[in-house]
Amino acid sequence: MNNNFKEEKINFPNFWNWNGFKICWSVTGEENEIPIIFLHGFGASRKHWRNNVKYFARRNCASYSLDLIGFGDSDQPGIRQIGRLNNKVWSNQVKDFIAEVIRPKNSGKVILIGNSLGSLVALTCAVSLEDQIATVIASPLPDQIQENKKTITNKTLLKKFKDKFITIFFIFFPLEIILFLITKLGVIRLGLNSAYFKKDSIDRELINLITKPVLRKTSARSLRAMCIGMSLRDEEFQSSYLLRKLGASKKVPFLLIWGDKDNFIPLFLGKKIANLHRWVKLKIVSNSGHCIHDEDPSIFNRISYEWIRNLKTF
Repeated sequence: MNNNFKEEKINFPNFWNWNGFKICWSVTGEENEIPIIFLHGFGASRKHWRNNVKYFARRNCASYSLDLIGFGDSDQPGIRQIGRLNNKVWSNQVKDFIAEVIRPKNSGKVILIGNSLGSLVALTCAVSLEDQIATVIASPLPDQIQENKKTITNKTLLKKFKDKFITIFFIFFPLEIILFLITKLGVIRLGLNSAYFKKDSIDRELINLITKPVLRKTSARSLRAMCIGMSLRDEEFQSSYLLRKLGASKKVPFLLIWGDKDNFIPLFLGKKIANLHRWVKLKIVSNSGHCIHDEDPSIFNRISYEWIRNLKTF
């Protein structure tokens, strides 16, 4: 086990060519036995795990974090370059990252830890790669949850019209102006104030890691591809279907960590998921918001590591 990593190396940027796109990733404790991938939420980056990766690296975990395509220091392609951007694409990115970056060094089952959008990506990845995934830790899990099973139907004329309308709307919607105003009018800080229950966690480093990618010239085109891609996802890439699919085999233990003061994705959704899917374990963190891993890292790290340590896989 390697504990001699330097603190300044935690977010050291490595770059990986994925389908012609530059993807940025970091690793701490790469020689350790248990591989973990940390997946950030919407608007964040691998640096959002600044208070977590070192903790797990000291406990024999090879702690990888990567910028999902469109975020952080990774490329920000638009519709012309990549088509729609959604959790299907990001899941494929993670699967290839495991195959091309982790597997040459480590053959062990991979732990996926996600925040919000990253949780959805982790769930999507686990469904198609369940034999290689040790567990998913989701904090929290976004998306609407349907109580009744639905069958996937072919596109109707109405749905085709809706898809076309959404595509045209976002193509012409002035996202460039919106993003400019967001960076100039303090909207990012306002959003963080809503996401974090403990306001003292909102420091200059956090504001910079959220703001910097938005200032890139390619950010609006990539956001446009995300808006279209996430709005027009097929049912099989939505949480309700994915949870049913993963629950059918129960091969991948699933832990939800939810803040009871989450203003973005209220706790009742987490309770609904745990009630509908009894194989899912829900841990509630008091007086914490949408980003528990950064707002209350000691609590998040302890809950996550206790869960990992108790897995029969290891």
